[in-house]
Amino acid sequence: MEVLTGFMIAGFIYYSGFMVTSGQMQINNFFSFLTAMMLAYQPIRSLATINMLINQGAVGADRVFNIIDAKPSIQEVESAPHLNIVKGNIEFKKVSFSYENTNEEAIKNINISVNGGTTVALVGHSGAGKSTIMNLLPRFYDPQHGALYIDDQNIKSVSLSSLRKNISMVSQDIILFDDTVHANIAYANMKASKEEIKKACDFAAATEFIDRLPQRFETMIGENGIRLSGGQKQRISIARAVLKNSPIILLDEATSSLDAESEEKVQNAVMSLTKNKTTIVIAHRLSTIIRANKIIVMNQGKIANIGTHEELLKDSFIYKNLYSKQLSA
Repeated sequence: MEVLTGFMIAGFIYYSGFMVTSGQMQINNFFSFLTAMMLAYQPIRSLATINMLINQGAVGADRVFNIIDAKPSIQEVESAPHLNIVKGNIEFKKVSFSYENTNEEAIKNINISVNGGTTVALVGHSGAGKSTIMNLLPRFYDPQHGALYIDDQNIKSVSLSSLRKNISMVSQDIILFDDTVHANIAYANMKASKEEIKKACDFAAATEFIDRLPQRFETMIGENGIRLSGGQKQRISIARAVLKNSPIILLDEATSSLDAESEEKVQNAVMSLTKNKTTIVIAHRLSTIIRANKIIVMNQGKIANIGTHEELLKDSFIYKNLYSKQLSA
């Protein structure tokens, strides 16, 4: 297209020059037509590419509509009742789960009982199934076998919104929005006042770094919190959990991105947050879960041992090995 256009313009100038020299065209008419032609060139060139833009838009729209039209794999029963939490007891009964496109089970025949208001920790090597167990509780996935109960209510029989409303989750992969600090924390409770948000930040040891930001709570943090450090993002996530004030807390490596000083502050905040609430914790730093009411040692998708810190040091080779490695690190 560009080459053909160049030849056309060159041919026009040559032919027009011949006509001007022979007196068949006035030079002012030549320049007027040449100017008009050059002004029309860009719009005509844009028209030539419109077909390509339409095809690109059609392909993009097809991808978007495929996502919009996709049916969620997690379905809830029509007119399902709301989850009614009294004590906050959690029970896994013979739960097995495998991810798509694999025949290997991530967890196998898991039976766990968590009393309301207590803390249970999951430990083990990477790939042992700890995160899978935690992700089943808010129904990010449904198990192929077995069932999960909260206060004797099967979580598949209650509304999804009421289930997730009663669960606060702090994970390693924190989702933040390209908005202000205030808006990101208030996402947990849109009706919360500024005083409640400030108190939640104090609780999560987040006020210290927020006060140093250019516009404090009104500072834009960028897409997924790109302008914040890993530890700062985690403290905002903990502040969210504090503000939500749900009876069930899930902590997946909640202090993994913090330095020693910040970890101590956040750990104290986490202890206050989980007081009298049902809590399930995943932690590779065993020092953070020594005071848990129950520690479950996972190995290759199965429960290897259950007990307190002192009991597992005596009876569990896996736990003792993990603890010894961390002491010598």
